[in-house]
Amino acid sequence: MSEIVAGRGVALVTGGSRGIGAAAAVELARDGWNVGISYRTRADEAKRVVDACTELGRRAFAVQADVAEADDVEGLFDGVTAELGAIGAVINNAGIVSPSGRVDQYDVARLERVFRINSIGAFLVAGAAVRRMSTAHGGSGGVIVNVSSRASVLGSAGEYVDYASSKAAVDALTVGLANEVAKEGIRVLGIRPGLIETDIHEPGRLDRIGTTPPLGRPGTAHEVAALITFLASDRSSYMTGSTIDVAGGR
Repeated sequence: MSEIVAGRGVALVTGGSRGIGAAAAVELARDGWNVGISYRTRADEAKRVVDACTELGRRAFAVQADVAEADDVEGLFDGVTAELGAIGAVINNAGIVSPSGRVDQYDVARLERVFRINSIGAFLVAGAAVRRMSTAHGGSGGVIVNVSSRASVLGSAGEYVDYASSKAAVDALTVGLANEVAKEGIRVLGIRPGLIETDIHEPGRLDRIGTTPPLGRPGTAHEVAALITFLASDRSSYMTGSTIDVAGGR
């Protein structure tokens, strides 16, 4: 077992069973957090993340929840709090993409699915976090880290303009919410990952464009998780309202 560092409190990671969320959960545990994660369907992968966190000497707990459903979000926060204690950091990470295509090919069902999870879900999670962490609601403060995408700036023409637009809403949420709750003990920050080696990409996409960033390679989930862990900690104590690119210069 790795050396146990001083505890930081409880962090909740949505979409924590794989990809950036899974890497963030493990890195947060390594940094001293007890960790709750949400997952929608992949219970076996969620268990592997929980096991990885406990091997680092931390408590961890997984809750099945759909962040697009308000009742699920409330149940997620209540479940993690009951099991691990008051939540001090929320990593607002859950998100999806649809198959690549042009805007003139999108239908309403696709748009509703993407925006409901990526945008509305992010708002529901942020609202639940504020109701529990804000000093105006009797909380002790905390940090929200919203996981956006570099696509929100680049637009993802011909591939995922809907995804890019849904993440642009997350960028606006970061700035607006940060200003709302700055005097209530909550810092709100965002990150915009670029081309990261996770299974969110369609097969062959990273082979095709993974070397296009100025750094000449895709990033890793661990590299993104390192920034998330920094932002969730008191090492970033004078930061709020900022969204930081992790995109290899792209």
